Amino acid sequence: MSLNAFAAERNLTIAAWYVENESGAKLARPELFRLLHDSRPGDVPLIEQVDRLSRLTASDWECLKADLAARKVRVVALDLPTSWVMTTGNGDEFTARMFDAINGMLLDMLTAVARKDYDDRRRRQMQGQAKAKAEGLYKGRPEDSERLAGIAQMLKAGLSYSAVQAATGCSRGTVAKVARRIQGERPFEASEAA
Repeated sequence: MSLNAFAAERNLTIAAWYVENESGAKLARPELFRLLHDSRPGDVPLIEQVDRLSRLTASDWECLKADLAARKVRVVALDLPTSWVMTTGNGDEFTARMFDAINGMLLDMLTAVARKDYDDRRRRQMQGQAKAKAEGLYKGRPEDSERLAGIAQMLKAGLSYSAVQAATGCSRGTVAKVARRIQGERPFEASEAA
């Protein structure tokens, strides 16, 4: 079921769309915090799946949960049917409190499962890469020599690491790697990862 279909079936109006391109494993996500900033008490962030909201560590999830509670918004997820009751407004106070408690527990559980799945996939990926490296099959991502040469020119021209990062979109580690090469005057080799 799509978010539009879910809203239409319940005569709900979608006030705004927020499309996040950052991983649910990161707390610092611009669209998530724009959504939270725009939310008013009683608003309902409607999401496709709980793992799209959070694959966070336990401490980061607690921070996000506290922020949601402080803003008095209730998460409704298509993959969490008990949360759908939050959209109806029907029922007495006791029922509302019970569903609130159940949904809180289920959200905690589903975010923990999502984080475990994320950690397991990352571990398996690293194991596969280690095995491939040991067998001489894994070479890593090819280096972008042109990009690194451009970074080297900027550093030689006296630009700061931050200015180079802003201009190229590369990581601070990549700038540091290029700076080390400049000091050693080592050429850029195609076999190293950028």
